[in-house]
Amino acid sequence: MARAVLTLRALLVAALWLATAPARADEDLSRIRLPPGFAISVFAHVPGARSLAVDPRDGTVFVGTRRDHVYVVTPSGVTVFAPALAFHDPNGVCLAPDGTLYVAERNRIRAFPDAKADQPATDVVPEGALIPPEEAHAPNHAARVCRIGPDGALYVTVGQPHNVPSHEQQALYARVGMGAILRFARDGDGYDRTIYAAGIRNSVGLDFNPRDRTLWFTDNQVDMMGDDIPPGELNRATRPGQNFGFPWFGGGHVRTTEYADDTPPEDVVFPQIEMVAHAADLGMTFYRGRQFPPAYRGAIFSAQHGSWNRTVPVGARVMVTFLRPDGTADHAQVFADGWLDTVAHRYLGRPVDVAELPDGSLLVSDDYAGLIYRVTYRGS
Repeated sequence: MARAVLTLRALLVAALWLATAPARADEDLSRIRLPPGFAISVFAHVPGARSLAVDPRDGTVFVGTRRDHVYVVTPSGVTVFAPALAFHDPNGVCLAPDGTLYVAERNRIRAFPDAKADQPATDVVPEGALIPPEEAHAPNHAARVCRIGPDGALYVTVGQPHNVPSHEQQALYARVGMGAILRFARDGDGYDRTIYAAGIRNSVGLDFNPRDRTLWFTDNQVDMMGDDIPPGELNRATRPGQNFGFPWFGGGHVRTTEYADDTPPEDVVFPQIEMVAHAADLGMTFYRGRQFPPAYRGAIFSAQHGSWNRTVPVGARVMVTFLRPDGTADHAQVFADGWLDTVAHRYLGRPVDVAELPDGSLLVSDDYAGLIYRVTYRGS
């Protein structure tokens, strides 16, 4: 009964929010293509909007950026979270069931009890201790993302800063957990840190399948190998300790030039889905709601930020991946696109992350336009 009351309360709050939210700008979204019955609107203006975390209790949206601010979106508008604190690349935001907000920065992770800035924050990882300080100066692949797992632990992606690292660098990264997903579990007054998954180049999106508790994540793959290789990845980790092939593989089954003569680990786990090369697959989420038609329930929505050096740009869209009954991926297809002008070859927007509101609608962040969109289903 308590759970039902909480769910009803969340839906009522979400409905009130949508009824009282400030008027949105009338940006022309007619170019955005969606399946029949779906509609898109501007939800909020947030400079550099990237990772999203939605509080299921009241629908408050926390927004990470690659700048120096975390934002909060409420019915009252958009405000800066903890404006008195200094943040450095606070891209990763995620919420625990008890309401704790975690912010994963370039080289630090902090926890804010009850997601309130007026309470003292605690360090999960103090400044300078997430990765070696000498590795923190590189801007490449420094956007962390985080999720709370079904086991209550905090999971954080940590990319490595090179296109393909040297053998010496790779030895360091394997040891400290760069190019990996790290797991932080409560251990008394601190956190026990372990490497949950390795062989990852730069993951900027992860989520747990609520049905079987497996961890899924996107991975951005090697540049400078041509327009059409290697593919981007959507991966599935079924247990701790698995290796996903980088740097021996640049994406999918494509070997890197730098490690072509090296023997890869025997137990490499290859991707569930190979995405188009260089589309920059970033944030992802399992759809847990019921607003969308049944075919989408339990599917994965993921954002493609768009290529930066491909001859003909690709990406700048939202993908949906459908799963088989056994929990493996079936196929992926485009869900929403139109942010890329395919005639002028220029971006009008660049999706970064996707998240679900309590009413089952879908949010999409766009750091290029500084917007958060809301996708709803109106039916046929």
